[in-house]
Amino acid sequence: MPASAWHVYMLRCADGTLYTGVTNNLRARLAAHNSGKGAKYTRARCPVELLWSTRAKDKSAAHKREYHLKQLTRAEKLQVVIKWQQRRAIRKNKTPG
Repeated sequence: MPASAWHVYMLRCADGTLYTGVTNNLRARLAAHNSGKGAKYTRARCPVELLWSTRAKDKSAAHKREYHLKQLTRAEKLQVVIKWQQRRAIRKNKTPG
C-alpha cells in the first residue's frame, strides 16, 4: 500500500472504546498509536487494535468519511466493522474455480 494513499480507520482501545481517524500511512499511524505517540485520546488507552479501514480517494474524502463515522452511535460503528469483516472473510475464502 503506497504511503500517499489516504485511509479512514477505526480502532478499539484497551478500555473498549472506539477511535476513528484518518492517515496517509496506516502502518505508521497504528505504530504511533500503540507507542503512545498517536492521538491524545489513544495515548492513555494503549494498546489499540485496528478494527476497520478503508481507502479514500483523497484527503478531503477521508475527512468527510471520518466525520460521517463519528456521527454514528457505537452500535452503528460496530455494524460497519462487522459488515467489513464479513466481506473480508468471504473474499478470503473464495477459491478460484
